[in-house]
Parts: sequence; structure tokens; C-alpha cells
Amino acid sequence: MAPNKLNSSSGNSSVHGSQSDNGFISSFSLFPEKAVQELLQSPVQGSDDHLIEFSEALRTVAKALRRVAEGKASAQAEAAEWKRKFELERARNMQFDPTEKSSLENQADLGDVRTNSPANHPPLSKKANERFERCCSSNGICSHEVLRDGKSDSDSKMVRKASFKLSWYCKGEQSDQHKHDVVSFEKGNITTAERSSKQISLKWESSPQTVLILTKPNSLSVQILCVEMVRWLRQQKKLNIYVEPRVRVDLLTESSYFNFVETWNDDKEVLALHTKVDLVITLGGDGTVLWAASMFKGPVPPIVPFSLGSLGFMTPFYSEHYKECLDSILKGPISIALRHRLQCHVIRDAAKNEYEAEEPILVLNEVTIDRGISSFLTNLECYCDNSFVTCVQGDGLILSTTSGSTAYSLAAGGSMVHPQPKMLVTMNYLVTFKTESGKILQVPGILFTPICPHSLSFRPLILPEHVTLRVQVPFNSRSPAWASFDGKDRKQLEPGDALVCSMAPWPVPTACLVDSTNDFLRSIHEGLHWNLRKTQSFDGPRES
Repeated sequence: MAPNKLNSSSGNSSVHGSQSDNGFISSFSLFPEKAVQELLQSPVQGSDDHLIEFSEALRTVAKALRRVAEGKASAQAEAAEWKRKFELERARNMQFDPTEKSSLENQADLGDVRTNSPANHPPLSKKANERFERCCSSNGICSHEVLRDGKSDSDSKMVRKASFKLSWYCKGEQSDQHKHDVVSFEKGNITTAERSSKQISLKWESSPQTVLILTKPNSLSVQILCVEMVRWLRQQKKLNIYVEPRVRVDLLTESSYFNFVETWNDDKEVLALHTKVDLVITLGGDGTVLWAASMFKGPVPPIVPFSLGSLGFMTPFYSEHYKECLDSILKGPISIALRHRLQCHVIRDAAKNEYEAEEPILVLNEVTIDRGISSFLTNLECYCDNSFVTCVQGDGLILSTTSGSTAYSLAAGGSMVHPQPKMLVTMNYLVTFKTESGKILQVPGILFTPICPHSLSFRPLILPEHVTLRVQVPFNSRSPAWASFDGKDRKQLEPGDALVCSMAPWPVPTACLVDSTNDFLRSIHEGLHWNLRKTQSFDGPRES
């Protein structure tokens, strides 16, 4: 390969160098890849080591030129995309002011060539800016705010932050109810709003007239207390009293004086209890509170739970002082904790759609899906808002509320979670426990706790309260599964069946002795002896 051939090729490439779109000569056009390939395909005569090294260098140059060409194509595509986004944003801004749009169209008719220079872009009119400011107060939160550095308009440079909007959604529906409860928005910056440490209180608008008393069965001490309480509420407070049919029989056996006590005859009357009862009193343990909650398929009246059971995580009141407690509660206001429930639907494999589900079941503690009497591992596919979560292989799964975090979920290794809702509001029972905007308050989340999983890395989860969970038995499962709701009403789930759980809109309001935080901490200290340990001796080695 003669050197004059190289010079000739270089000269030709210099003459035919193309000019790029932006007016500059392309740097890699001086050595076109075609000329390099011709040089590489030329036979090398002799065994000159310098020519061999030179041919290898040319190959390297050819590879570099190819990479540069690919980089240029990528850069041009990116520039085109940015230009398209700029034009789209500009067209969107023009929609705020029709006069601005018409003026820009006239400029386009006069042959105005739009470039990236800011001098060629007409500024937004004052009217358009005012329109931006007004839109911030409508739906969501907008960032159409002009930030200044504190100097006068003539000395300061105006900087416009990128435009965005915040909207609140719940299960696909737009809702701006809580936009000022969660975040604050100032000068285009999102910050967490101040949280309140106060508790939820209930104030009566009119005095309670009717009380429902529910008792733990087969307990002599509970029966004696029930007789005393019914007599006191009737004589001292002049209240109408409802009890269960079996309790009314016991009271009438005690004395004909209790003939004023009312009860119900069938399930239809039970469903209408929430329209008659102002207050529910439970005499027993947590199981009695669960039974009281299960009686109400919709709104639940306030519950005053007296402790006559074993642990009593939800029963803060002492039966020895029932007169003082009830007198204070009937006068009001009282501190309450809203304990939300899970709403569960069983959807069979034969159902044509998810609307063909069995009657919903409400649970206050948890719903458990386990293997029952089968010796095989439970095989469950879990989804959260149609997103796959995991496949459970073990003894089962617990979906628990925060109130149930100290029950079965705790025994399976789940966390203990405070049951108090996140936001502050003064509650009013006569408006069925809704906020001023008509929405029920929220709980922190749903506990997702496996039971003896055959995996070392399967840890419990706490999911948001607004999600919908779906647990399905796959078709390749070796055995069916069993679902139980607050420890009862067991249902068999065959392969193909599914259990869908979401947060119910009707919470269970329980009265607090002090407040929800104090009652929660006292219950885990007294009931579980949480972190109970002998104090370290003070007379020992010390740091010098």
C-alpha cells in the first residue's frame, strides 16, 4: 500500500466533507468509513511490521468512527424528542389564553422560524399568568408560582419552577379531601404537614336514650354484675335497655321487675339494632367485644368494654367502678379509638365475575387462611391491587387489622401496631362517625403475616389501608385451604376459589379509659408483660 494512496484518499475526503445540519463540518466525515474499508482490504505486500501496525490502527479508527456515528444519531433523536416536548408544552400553555394563541399563529403566518433562542419566543401574557395562579386553588395542588430572590423586579431574575400537580386518589377515584391534612405546599416545595398528637373525642348532641348490654356466657360473676347494672341504669339514668334473649330469660328468672328489658326475636331485628341503640356495654373480655362488633353489619354504636376476661387488650374499664365510668361516658365528651374492620368476600371458581361473591363477612381482628386438617403445605397466591405479592407455602396466612395485631398475628411473629387512626377530628355520634366532609377516618394499615412459612426470608408486612388483597388457591394446589373469620365461621376454599379483603367503611368505636395511646401501652404491659426484665444492679463495675 503506497503512501500516495493514503494522501489521495485523505484529500478526497477533505473535498467531499459534508456539512452538518447545524452549519459545522462533521469531524468524522474527514475519514469516511468506505475509504477506510478500501485501505483495509488492500493487500499488504511484504512483511513490513510498520504496515501491519498501521492496518490495525486503521481498524481501530473505523470502530471509533462507527461509535461516533451511532452517538450522533442518538443525540439527534434525543434533541428531536426534547423539541417535540417543548412544542407540546408551548401549545398547552397557549390554551390558557386564546389571544396569546392567535398572536402566535399570526407570527407563524409571517414566516417566523422558531428556534431554541429565548428571544424568538413571545412571553406569556399577564392574563395567562393570572390564570396559572387561579388554577392552584381548584383541584389538587399546582406549582404555577414565580419564585423571586427577594430583590426588586428590576434587579431580580425571575425563575419559574417546573409545573406539576398533586391529586389524591382512592381506589381509582379522585379525591382532594385530605390534601391539606398530609402535605403543605409553598413556593413549589412539598413538605409534610404538622401532625397533631391529640386524640379523637366523642361529644353527644343529645343524651343517650337506649343501651345494649352484651355479656360473656356461663359466668356467674358477669351475671351478678349485669343484674346490678341493669337496675342502676333504669333507676338512676332512666334508660331503655336491650339485652340478648338468653340474658332476658335469666333476668326474668331473677325477678319479674326486669320485665321492662327488651330484646329481639330474629336476625332481621338484629340488623336494625344500630337504628335504636345509642350505646353498647360489654361485660367480658376481648371475645365479647368481637361478638358485639359482629352483630352490626353496618354502622356500630360506641362500645364501652368492661374487663371481666383474661387479657383485655380492648377492655380498659374496670367493673368495680362501673357507676363512675358510665356516669362520665353518658355526660361526655369521651375519648374513643376507631377500630376498623376488614370486609371479606369469598369468590368461588364457578363465579362468572367478582360480583358473584358470597355474603360479605366483617372481621375486627383477623381473617386466617390455613391448611386445616390437611398434612400438605398450604399453597396460596397473594395479590395486592392486582399486583402479585408472593406465593405462601407453609401453614397459612393471617390478614389482620391493627386491633388484631396483638392476637393471632402476634403469636405468628407479626408486629404490634397502635390501633389509632392517623388524623384528628372531633367525632359526633349523631352523624354516624363521619368527618365534616363525610368520610370515615383511616387506620395505619393491614398486617400481612405468614404462619410457619417454609422459607427463611419470609418476613411479615404492613400494607397501606386503602389496598385490596386477594388470596387465591391455585389450581395446582395439593389440597384445599380453610378460611376463618375472627376465629369462627370457617369456610373451605377449593382450588380456584379466592378470598378478597379490603377495609370496611364502618369502624368499631370503643371508649378509652384515658386515651388510645395510654390504653394501648397499658394493655401490652399488663397483658403481655412486654419487655419485663429485672433491673440491672447498680453496685457493679463502672466505667472509670
